Amino acid sequence: MRPLRHILLALTFTALLAAPALAERILRQAQSQKVYVPVYSHVYQGIKNRPYNLSALLSIRNVDPKGDITIVSVQYYNDDGCMVNDYVSEPVKVPAMATFEVHIPERDQQGGSGANFTVKWKSDSKVTIPIIQAVMIGTASTQGISFVCDGVVIEEE
Repeated sequence: MRPLRHILLALTFTALLAAPALAERILRQAQSQKVYVPVYSHVYQGIKNRPYNLSALLSIRNVDPKGDITIVSVQYYNDDGCMVNDYVSEPVKVPAMATFEVHIPERDQQGGSGANFTVKWKSDSKVTIPIIQAVMIGTASTQGISFVCDGVVIEEE
């Protein structure tokens, strides 16, 4: 009886540890969202806190296998919360399983270390929510850095 109790306890503990990982895999659907995406045009390095310039790629991936989404706006803000650029002058249709991207070159430092995008998208019907991320990459001499920031929903319909 005692080994069975240990096995059940171990299985329960394993299930509890796996729950947070599985929670992110729940299929969610929506018809419209506004998403905040952090972006870094530079990070600080070394003792002197020198800026290390980064390029950024905003990636909006329509992961719905059947439905299109429409990108209504992609606005880029700087450290102070001032809009630097609006990358969508008119709505852009992104077909099922397709991707829309915006690139901020490494030399463009208007955003600062606290830059961000807001992305508004919509669909005619509920679709699987898109994956919206920013990928930052920088290289200098023999050093390189890269990382990803996920978008966070701030409004939803």
